[in-house]
Amino acid sequence: MTDYRQLTDTIFASPQIDPAELADAAAQGFTLVINNRPDGEDPAQPDSAEVEQAARAAGMDYLAIPITRAGFSEAQVSAMAEALGKASGKVLAFCRTGTRSTLLWALARSQAGDDPEATARAAAAAGYDVAPVRPAMDMLAGKAAG
Repeated sequence: MTDYRQLTDTIFASPQIDPAELADAAAQGFTLVINNRPDGEDPAQPDSAEVEQAARAAGMDYLAIPITRAGFSEAQVSAMAEALGKASGKVLAFCRTGTRSTLLWALARSQAGDDPEATARAAAAAGYDVAPVRPAMDMLAGKAAG
């Protein structure tokens, strides 16, 4: 069952997706799937290669930016920002619950100079709390402002 939560007009976060759902996601206009879940986190989850194969078979692009319990790195934030900047349609980012995907999106948007408060409101409207990364969001937004 899909639980795509809208963060913006084109960015959605989701709990773990089943590869069988990806043809339907493509039919809904998604053009890029971003996997923020590391392989092996749960023995029942599909591995990244399986999700990638299903996404590409459905005509979507695929990118893995796994986030572990170690947290978020600058490289991961930059990779997410680059992927979102290049996306030419709707993006579906997923992890176990959608939280890591949302937090990484919030960090990437802050790095790009978006207002952290507006980003936090958008995340909250989708049912996610960015409080764990809010200080980093404020710092990244401050750097972007120069």
